Amino acid sequence: MPSPNSNLVTPSTPSTVYDIDGNVYGIVTIGSQVWMNENLKTTKYNDGFTIPNIADEQEWYVSFNGASCDYDNNAINSDIYGKLYNWYTVASTNPKNVCPAGWHVPSDEEWTVLINFLGGVSIAGGKLKESGFAHWTDPNTGATNETGFTALPGGGRFDGGNFYDFGGAGIYWTSTENNAATALLQLLLYDSSAITWHDDPKSHGYSVRCVKD
Repeated sequence: MPSPNSNLVTPSTPSTVYDIDGNVYGIVTIGSQVWMNENLKTTKYNDGFTIPNIADEQEWYVSFNGASCDYDNNAINSDIYGKLYNWYTVASTNPKNVCPAGWHVPSDEEWTVLINFLGGVSIAGGKLKESGFAHWTDPNTGATNETGFTALPGGGRFDGGNFYDFGGAGIYWTSTENNAATALLQLLLYDSSAITWHDDPKSHGYSVRCVKD
């Protein structure tokens, strides 16, 4: 017989979420926010529209629409580190959403909420980075991953099309524009426990994490 109070039991929060390609991502709650704990790797917006995968350096440079790529144009890298996206893919002004339904690319303000909850820029990076050296370059300073966020060093792609900092930097776009030419990002490095914001050209390619609406 059911317990008299069984109707008061609420379902537990799902531990995973799927993108439109069927990729599955872990979920972690940090303070008041719910984040994916893996880098995005979808090839489509959540309406099914394909995000162009651009390998050619010149084509990447001249693209002013959403685009993605695999680090070093090697699809194996995206299995673990996720894809790299230009800012046009994640822009707050883009009517298409690269994250699963019910999720979105965090703004700079939402990243700030996370960082402040973790004690500020000087130590938050260590609490977010995956610990050890399986993916991060030694010394992976301050990395504890006590949040379960598991930030990975997926590196980046310059607007000229060349790749850099694989294993040494986790670089995450925000949806926040800085000016007509640049947008804001959050940067974690192998030799620092900090996380710092920067503004880079919108045509650079960086990793993406999604946060729950």
